[in-house]
Amino acid sequence: MSVFHLTIVTADGKYFDGDAQRIIARTIDGDVCILANHTPYLTALGMGECRVTGSTGETRRAACIGGMLSVVDNEVNLVATTFEWAENIDVSRAERARKRAEALINQQHLDARDLELAQAKLKRALTRINVGK
Repeated sequence: MSVFHLTIVTADGKYFDGDAQRIIARTIDGDVCILANHTPYLTALGMGECRVTGSTGETRRAACIGGMLSVVDNEVNLVATTFEWAENIDVSRAERARKRAEALINQQHLDARDLELAQAKLKRALTRINVGK
């Protein structure tokens, strides 16, 4: 299978820099699959699982939250707000975050902004739990 150069970075550092066969990532419009020689593309990332298939065919999973994905001349750059490989996710910590977010959502006098923030925290925790298992 053909490959392309993939770079994955966050403000904390570089998570991947090498050849890949495929990347599947959640965008704000749904999942997208990028293969070699993809047309130029730019999109905002959503919150969900990212799957990277390396040049030798091995696939790694990660929780990817926010950022941008660009494709130009067979170079793919994923700049994420948060990126965490599945094997590095602390599932028990994510479970505690889920419980805190659910408790916030169940409060009686929560204004719209606080409810939206609590729902985002819940979605983030659930994404980390699903990818980390």
